[in-house]
Amino acid sequence: MLSKRSQVLGESITLAITALANELKAKGEDILSFSAGEPDFDTPEVIKNAAIKAIQQGCGKYTAVAGTNEVLKAVAFKLKKDNNLDYDISEIITNVGAKHSLFECIQCLVEENDEVLIPSPYWVSYPEMVKYAGAKPVFIEGEEQNGFKITANQLKKAITSKTKLLILNSPNNPIGAIYSKDELLSLAKVLEGTNIIVLSDEMYEKLRYDNTEFHAFASLSEDALQRSVTINGLSKCGAMPGWRFGYMASKNKDLIKAVKKLQGQSTSNICSITQHAAIPALLGEADKDLEFMRAEFEKRRNKALELLAQMPNLSVYKPQGAFYLFVNISRLEKDSMKFCQRLLEEQKVAVVPGVGFGMEGYFRLSYATSLDNIIKGLERIKTFVQNYKA
Repeated sequence: MLSKRSQVLGESITLAITALANELKAKGEDILSFSAGEPDFDTPEVIKNAAIKAIQQGCGKYTAVAGTNEVLKAVAFKLKKDNNLDYDISEIITNVGAKHSLFECIQCLVEENDEVLIPSPYWVSYPEMVKYAGAKPVFIEGEEQNGFKITANQLKKAITSKTKLLILNSPNNPIGAIYSKDELLSLAKVLEGTNIIVLSDEMYEKLRYDNTEFHAFASLSEDALQRSVTINGLSKCGAMPGWRFGYMASKNKDLIKAVKKLQGQSTSNICSITQHAAIPALLGEADKDLEFMRAEFEKRRNKALELLAQMPNLSVYKPQGAFYLFVNISRLEKDSMKFCQRLLEEQKVAVVPGVGFGMEGYFRLSYATSLDNIIKGLERIKTFVQNYKA
């Protein structure tokens, strides 16, 4: 008999769609997949070389649970350089990807009947992690005309005596929206005087377009710093998805100690070779490679937006960050799963249904693929929507 907590979890819809697309490809189907949430660029050479050197030097032993002093110092350096945040290495822990950071943090902070505020649309794993901890996800629905970003008034109305956490994601998955400094300050003002902790998921921090600025929530004020858990990693902005390098930083040393205990009894330290590889990325030694990647994503975004604008029954919010488009199909179909299944069957194009992100009548399209694939795939989508009958 399975535990009750294991049965509350839903399957990750993004991983499920990607797996189905790969299965069809393996059978010889001409599948164009726009479902993956990872860069299609290879990991920069300086990062790979650091890993090779670590292997050659015999660095395959256990490390401290939080990570080596060298990698923790590199994280602290990055947070100071990029975000003007001062963290001692005792306030940082590395994890098996930022998903692991979020999971451990939520498990250590919330209890049964606690409420966790989640702006929607949201990354698919947030509510599942909250439910697994026995807490209740409370969704705050952003409006499309505001880039799906929540307002201070919405946040204020959602807070109750049971509210424990706010999960904030900027740049956002699946929208690509970025909260401005003024928008973040207005949210931070609402939280002053409360005990609500902010989990600030900043995974797409460096993938920004149109010269849009990024502001870490913890950098807003002393109050914001004290209530924040900054969560980040190198899967997206380091082109290192399979390496599994994430980290969290918090002034709440009791939280860091609790996470260390949880991690110490589960995964222990993260891969020692990955820690060595992460150091040059955190120190900025791969920045030229990553800027090339960012610029290519911006070109792809622009081309995809241009092609989607030619489809009268679809509309899309112009993202400032990440590598996704969240496409409104509500004039054609409210049931996003039905739409996406038919698109895969009839045109061999894989995208992710909006229902997985808490928003019906949309699908998410990742432009972390070649420009040729984008042009070909959107031509197929155009043909599909021109002939679509609900």
